Amino acid sequence: MVRLEETSLPGVGMRYDFDGRFGKRVGVIVHRDGRREMFVSLREDPDACAQSITLDEGEAEVVADLLGGSTVSRRVGQTMQDIEGLAMDWLPLERGSPFAGRALGDSQMRTRTGTSVVAVMRAGQAVPAPGPEFVLEAGDTVVVVGTAGGVRRAARLLSSGAEH
Repeated sequence: MVRLEETSLPGVGMRYDFDGRFGKRVGVIVHRDGRREMFVSLREDPDACAQSITLDEGEAEVVADLLGGSTVSRRVGQTMQDIEGLAMDWLPLERGSPFAGRALGDSQMRTRTGTSVVAVMRAGQAVPAPGPEFVLEAGDTVVVVGTAGGVRRAARLLSSGAEH
């Protein structure tokens, strides 16, 4: 019997993972905005992700159907930690982002998406409450808080420069 571990990620959602048969740890992070992030890591270090893929709600449903469905989906809805109207997410800043190498203020994140940047993760270190002069770099992870829709707009803004 596979032992599924559940970990609450306040403001983000839930993490579900288990030890696979071949020395790997397999899991899914269910974000409050509906995205699912599947990941594989080494059993010895479950926080060091070896592979990951992000799925939107529709893609996650297709994969679940292909895998035969699950009782986990019923538990996800019951155990999600809800703060009415608030979502938080960690958004990767990819090499091709129009904001890589530019000041955070250039993004006009709050004005354009309604979200606030509460931290930036760089090389495993947190930079809490970065100011508008903080220069973003490819590989950073931008931590945003706002509505679920605002968080989705922030993700699009960071990746393409457009919030819609």
